[in-house]
Amino acid sequence: MRDLTSEVVELIRFTSTNLSADVQQTLERARDREEKGSAAQSALITILDNVELSRQNSTPICQDTGTPIFYVHHPEGWSTRKLREQIRNAVVEATKKSYLRPNAVDSLTEKNSGNNLGDDAFPTIHFEEVEGDELTVELMLKGGGCENVGAQYSLPNTQLGAGRDLAGVRKVVLDAVQKAQGQGCAPGILGVAIGGDRGSSYYASKEVLFRPMEDENANPELAKLEQRLTDESNQLGIGPMGFGGKTTVLATKMTGRHRLPASFFVSVSYMCWAHRHRKLIVRGEEVRYE
Repeated sequence: MRDLTSEVVELIRFTSTNLSADVQQTLERARDREEKGSAAQSALITILDNVELSRQNSTPICQDTGTPIFYVHHPEGWSTRKLREQIRNAVVEATKKSYLRPNAVDSLTEKNSGNNLGDDAFPTIHFEEVEGDELTVELMLKGGGCENVGAQYSLPNTQLGAGRDLAGVRKVVLDAVQKAQGQGCAPGILGVAIGGDRGSSYYASKEVLFRPMEDENANPELAKLEQRLTDESNQLGIGPMGFGGKTTVLATKMTGRHRLPASFFVSVSYMCWAHRHRKLIVRGEEVRYE
């Protein structure tokens, strides 16, 4: 089994410093929709200038380089123990190179580890065995500000008049967006999971954020609701960074999970405009980044 530590370091650099084209293009369209000379358009211009400077200088897009969340899809026979060790070593090296800011703080002692390593959940690494001989490592950097405004609801919610159906899902998601205001570094991307238990629901709401910005949900009902939630969120007038305007949400991505009859959870993971997600693909000696 080959050592992929240096390749994962490059994946971290690429993710932290180079915003993907689909996210950048969505931000550019949002900039062009806002009123000329408005605070909303000025915020988006500044964001896009920052994106380009970060790319040119290979410096982090945001000072909050976030929690690294890895999804590893590996062929049969690869050692997940060794892959975990290589990823953790790469995180340490990327922190030394300042692609990541030291973020891992012990919740009991308040001590920062200094190298972005904590327990087994920091960084977060998920493994899945797949058919074929191609290894894929996907990385998302999830900032603390947007993580703070994520929300989970248990339906029915009498306060919001939200029942156990898609109409109820719509109500609680819009409630989460309204409560987030500009604190999640809008314009954001919504990851929404319907069902599951409390843990698996949150897991799914983050996993769905790896979908491309412009793709359409395979489920027609969810595809329609995704677009409706994006449109209605943008009618709330919160706007970029909470300055008001037409763009509060760039996209909504939804998924459904089986649940127990007694429970009906809806989890909302809010991703900030700096939606940093990239992919490393290894097949034989071939290595590429997307």
